[in-house]
Amino acid sequence: MFDWQALAASATALGVFGFAVYSAGHAVIYKRDTRAVIAWVGLIMLLPLLGSIFYWLLGVNRIARQARALRPDALHRESAPMNGAMLVPERWQRLARAGDALSPFNLMAGNHLQALVNGEQAYPAMLSAIHEAGASVCLSTYIFDHDWVGLEFIEALAAAASRGVAVRVLIDGVGARYSRRSVVRELRSRGVPAQLFLPMHLPRSLAAFNLRNHRKLLIVDGTVGFTGGMNIREGHRRRAPYPYAIQDIQFQLHGPAVVQMQTIFNEDWHFACGEHLAGEAFFPALEPAGEALVRGVVDGPDEHRDPLRQLMHTALAEAQERVAVITPYFLPDDVLMSALNAAALRGVRVDILLPSRNNQMLVHWASQALHWQLLERGCHIWFTPPPFDHTKLLLVDSHWLLVGSANWDPRSLRLNFEFDVECYDVGLGRRLAAWVDQRLADARPLTLREADQRSLPIRLRDGTARLLTPYL
Repeated sequence: MFDWQALAASATALGVFGFAVYSAGHAVIYKRDTRAVIAWVGLIMLLPLLGSIFYWLLGVNRIARQARALRPDALHRESAPMNGAMLVPERWQRLARAGDALSPFNLMAGNHLQALVNGEQAYPAMLSAIHEAGASVCLSTYIFDHDWVGLEFIEALAAAASRGVAVRVLIDGVGARYSRRSVVRELRSRGVPAQLFLPMHLPRSLAAFNLRNHRKLLIVDGTVGFTGGMNIREGHRRRAPYPYAIQDIQFQLHGPAVVQMQTIFNEDWHFACGEHLAGEAFFPALEPAGEALVRGVVDGPDEHRDPLRQLMHTALAEAQERVAVITPYFLPDDVLMSALNAAALRGVRVDILLPSRNNQMLVHWASQALHWQLLERGCHIWFTPPPFDHTKLLLVDSHWLLVGSANWDPRSLRLNFEFDVECYDVGLGRRLAAWVDQRLADARPLTLREADQRSLPIRLRDGTARLLTPYL
């Protein structure tokens, strides 16, 4: 008698084997990061079926072609490509040329960029701008909590919409789930057009499950913009009685470069709902407002040049005196690690400020596995005291800075939609350098001896967490 069960089992095993071989081959051919290739292939070999399923759900970018197809013409350079090196001193011309090649935007003169520290400074400025809006308000955020801060923004946005302002609100589909009550539903009930970016509708949204819009943008009347790492939530107000207080920094921008922020919001809004924003309400003529040279830097799974990562690398290579890095999630790849070490070996002071208590323990452990490689080459690592520091800042020689939504981890530099601003402004650079020094005065330095004296169980834990870096 023919054994159909044995035949079915053999066919199933052969099918799983073929699926695993195909998945591993796809990873070997298309994944650019060697560590990611090793991690995915190892997982597929260990768990052929589940590993393959996880790879196709989390490791494959299925949205790049769709995102590029929906990209409006407005994203292209607003004029003929400009040589940014013409605008900066000779000292910075190579870095400006790199920005020309990596960003779709020109380096623009005549801007003013102001740092707003924590929610105590940022939220009043943002809410005031919304209250004073006369034409348009465009808000994009990863998290929009339904708490006291969220309610203030909901009231301000609803009031603006009721007086005829064109209000648009975009919240990431995963970030929206941080709040128990739906902010999108409440905004819509108050007459505010609101959309989710890649909403989680299982199972059809699984293809984009690992791709998130991490950008934080507020543009009012097309003339003033806010960007940085700050979400809309109560924790960013440090003085509030909140168990998960968060330190952060936001930046307010006036000047011609605001059009670049509006353009990126337009792209994301068009992607989410198909509406194209145009006209004087969103894109007015902009006058010079300061002396800063500013350019928006766009990154995401629809970009193939790794613009943020390469710009960071170039900036580190151009450093001559000092580099300051502040980031909550520090998992640099080998290229960025080498650039930091090379700067330190050249005599550049490299200060890396990380939170002493991280809200992502796996990231914290994986980061600890890397610290000795930086300390032994002369980099300085500091742990800032609580509350948790969510700041994202790269400052080079107190003149060039990169700020925005991106962290120093694979998720920000490979998977998330991010928006950062590069700025040449010696006045702002010196103020931020002084602010960094204030932070260092309260921080605890990590020594190479301390990193080397971790116990064997801790080393094994950190090293194992490091293997998960491509997924973090």
